[in-house]
Amino acid sequence: MLAQFIVGLNAAANALGRPLLAPVAVLPGWLSATIVATVTGVLLLVVFKYTSNQRAIKRVRDDIDAHVLALKLFKDSASVTLRAQGRLLHGACRLFVLAIVPILVMIVPVCLILGQLALWYQFRPLGVGEEAVITLALNEDRAPEVPDVILRPCGGIETLVGPVRVQSQREVCWNVKAKASGYYCLEFQAGLQTAVKELAIGDDFMRVSRLRPAWHWSDILLNPYEKPFRPESAVRSIEIDYPRRASWTSGTDSWVVYWFVVSMIAALCFRRMLKVNV
Repeated sequence: MLAQFIVGLNAAANALGRPLLAPVAVLPGWLSATIVATVTGVLLLVVFKYTSNQRAIKRVRDDIDAHVLALKLFKDSASVTLRAQGRLLHGACRLFVLAIVPILVMIVPVCLILGQLALWYQFRPLGVGEEAVITLALNEDRAPEVPDVILRPCGGIETLVGPVRVQSQREVCWNVKAKASGYYCLEFQAGLQTAVKELAIGDDFMRVSRLRPAWHWSDILLNPYEKPFRPESAVRSIEIDYPRRASWTSGTDSWVVYWFVVSMIAALCFRRMLKVNV
């Protein structure tokens, strides 16, 4: 049930993400990453405003400011200093408690946003002339023998090696070479079943789906673009070994840190304009 729920959320996120993130393909990586992080930071700030108890947060903030002032005015008094420090700690705990509800509300949209951004920043497409490994994994509850699996000819790639059968892992692998830029639909014949997987080849920013996932909620959440294989399918998953993208702002893994930092800065910069207590 959880997997089916996430599939539905991904369908909505993909419908919004395709047009909204289309400019990423034509903008420099640092610029698109900065714009996306700033916009999402402001949007999440608005969500925080309307899902949190702003009056209670303001009261706690005022109490904290008063205790900070007491520390400065009565720094020679040990009792006042200890009492003020204790109340500062209590105020920080109260702020944390007041932030729990908006954080829980934002978890789902943040996960969906990160899943869509990962399609553009986590990996880069294959360049023309580059090689990659494609791995098709079969479900374990099927026939004990690995069935014949065929990768049908595709104009965008040339098969160099394969299919290589890994019996112990129930996997079939191919080593392929990219021939022409564009999006391609790879077709696999596994016994009586036909499975497809998207392949991206090019030099610029392109939407890259590394894995067509198995029917597991975490894999579906992390790989939102392509429909997962159902539990009764002979194929469990199909993965393409895309290259890592080298960039501090829009490269593999580092883009998440950059997004988090810039979105936090944007939220702090706009909080007074939007009159949000955090």
